[in-house]
Amino acid sequence: MRVVLADDSVLLREGLARLLAEAGCDVVEAVGDAPALVEAVRRQRPDAAVVDVRMPPGMTDDGLRAAVEARALQPGLAVLMLSAYVEQSYADVLLSDGRGGVGYLLKDRVTSLDVLVDALRTMVAGGSVLDPEVVAQLLVARRADPLDRLTRREREVLALMAEGRSNAAVAAALVVSPGSVEKHISSIFAKIDLPELDTDNRRVLAVLAWLRAR
Repeated sequence: MRVVLADDSVLLREGLARLLAEAGCDVVEAVGDAPALVEAVRRQRPDAAVVDVRMPPGMTDDGLRAAVEARALQPGLAVLMLSAYVEQSYADVLLSDGRGGVGYLLKDRVTSLDVLVDALRTMVAGGSVLDPEVVAQLLVARRADPLDRLTRREREVLALMAEGRSNAAVAAALVVSPGSVEKHISSIFAKIDLPELDTDNRRVLAVLAWLRAR
């Protein structure tokens, strides 16, 4: 199994590289920031990537965004996100394409190398691996539908987005300005807890959330 590692902590990155090599994995590259991850995947075409969520340059969700970009470059790439905390919206982003081969584990709950290697093997085979705490939060989020937070107007905007209409077409249908539609869309993204990926990705995820609730 060919693996790329991405973590801004040199100690964790190099430690993981040595441990995975001992377990029989071929660590083809280890990088410390999100842009370098994308380039490493482009060059190496690995089977899997192990990625920290918070990485340079922004130290927010840069690792997640780079992982999404890497999977777009290489659709068969298995991606394991390692994080120190649970963020339900990040798991949603990973699972949204329905292709499998993704995982989200909490760093302090990876208690052995076997757990990590088994997770990678499962994902390379097309499965998904989620920490139980992540699953619990996903279930809570499903019970408490974030769409309930939307105003009537925001629901109208989202329904028109789901029909494939552009911002200009939504504005024309509701007889409001395009600027007003943009404000409603930004509010929708915030209320349904979508992380700041590029606008097109968030638009798709918002529509998916609407369709799941129908």
